[in-house]
Amino acid sequence: MLAERAFGQPRAWLIAHADDAVQAAAAAAFAALAERRRQGEPIAYLLGEREFFGLDFRVTPAVLIPRPETELLVELALARIPADAPWRVLDLGTGSGAIAVTLAKQRPQARVTAVDLDYAALSVARANAGRHKVKVRFFCGDWFGALSGERFDLIVANPPYVAAADPHLGQGDVRFEPQRALVGGADGLDCIRAICASAGAHLGPGAWLLLEHGYDQAEACRALLEAQGLAEVQSWPDLAGTARVSGGRAAAADLR
Repeated sequence: MLAERAFGQPRAWLIAHADDAVQAAAAAAFAALAERRRQGEPIAYLLGEREFFGLDFRVTPAVLIPRPETELLVELALARIPADAPWRVLDLGTGSGAIAVTLAKQRPQARVTAVDLDYAALSVARANAGRHKVKVRFFCGDWFGALSGERFDLIVANPPYVAAADPHLGQGDVRFEPQRALVGGADGLDCIRAICASAGAHLGPGAWLLLEHGYDQAEACRALLEAQGLAEVQSWPDLAGTARVSGGRAAAADLR
């Protein structure tokens, strides 16, 4: 992958021309990329992109690298968004925009809104919306802070949920990712608590709230959702069988 980027050629061409001489500039470019990789820098940041749900997304060190586990959140959201209705959908903490853009791409009739606290992240998200030619409203703010009075038919979020002392923060790709997008307080649940506490004012009648969370946080998330009076509270496993998303539904009668 690094050679494809440095030489500007696809893998098949590189294999077919394995005995060709290498230009000095291309060799230097590859050596620089390889050294950065040896230092642990993620491939996604080196290449500036990552595939998610069949789409290529621009990524920079300002945003988390989209991960396959988050595709479960998208699948659950798509199962609830009608294909032919202008549902109001909100993505909290959008980062690269992978979730919001994918939902807008898969459900063109939906009216998708995305929020992030970081201007640099929003710049990446806007670029990805343009890249995939979808319409998404973007706001800079702290969760619901920029959305006074607005209600939605579906709210999704992949918020920071890693505990501050989690040793994984010092390992692998995570070392290079923005900590503000990873760490959710001492137990990892601060952001989830904040979202659950405020979501009721922004959920339309019968609307769903779906949250991605850590491998060991499903029970705590369900308790937070139930404490806010949401119904049909449940958790869903990823392909590895780990409960990765929890959600609940607002009762229509409570919001009229």
